[in-house]
Amino acid sequence: MAQPQLNGAYYGPSIPPPQQKSHHRPTHNDNGGGGCGLCSCFCGCFRCCCGCIANCILGLICKILTTIIIIAAVAGFLFWLIVRPNVVKFRVTEASLTEFTYTNNTLHYNLALNITVRNPNSRVGLYYDSIETTAFYHDARFASQNLGNFFQHKKNTTVLSPVFKGQQVVPFSEEQGKKLNEDQGSEIYRINVKLLLKVRFKLGLFKTGKVTPKVRCELHVPLKSRNGTVSGAGFQATGCEWWIH
Repeated sequence: MAQPQLNGAYYGPSIPPPQQKSHHRPTHNDNGGGGCGLCSCFCGCFRCCCGCIANCILGLICKILTTIIIIAAVAGFLFWLIVRPNVVKFRVTEASLTEFTYTNNTLHYNLALNITVRNPNSRVGLYYDSIETTAFYHDARFASQNLGNFFQHKKNTTVLSPVFKGQQVVPFSEEQGKKLNEDQGSEIYRINVKLLLKVRFKLGLFKTGKVTPKVRCELHVPLKSRNGTVSGAGFQATGCEWWIH
């Protein structure tokens, strides 16, 4: 039989290229080479154990702090429930100003006060280790007096009677001079009295450490004439405010 004629070149099936042999070199990360896989496993377990221990310690610390806070809150509430502490009240009931003149930068003054100190607590007594009273005229200090120490019993009212008398060089500013002229016109002087206390509280046999509260009394004191009379309605009893320093 005659072969059919072929148009163009004839190609048989393609021959795949020969495969190259790969040479594998062991690396340090292979588990088969020098036991490095065991080391990695040990390090991972060590980190895991350290993390668990740290979490346990932090959790224990949080539980201890929470317990302490709860115990302190409960103890404070029980203390308040049993003792029912009330703030000590200071009040200026009487004020007598017989002299308040200012000449040549020198202030001449004579001021006497009665200050009631009320302890309203039924279970707490107070040790007043020291009481320092200081008088100011528009922030200019002009006199001070120490009143000593005493113990104040429960449900007790004590009267303090500081007297400020004398003269003091006080260089008033221009603004303070204007205030003085206004007060001289009205014959009512705006005087502030501050008390610096050192106090201890006594509950049964228990005594606290010293605290240093401050008391501020803002007064409007009328000037008495030589015959003892005052203009207007006279001095009005004034309450004082206090805070822990």
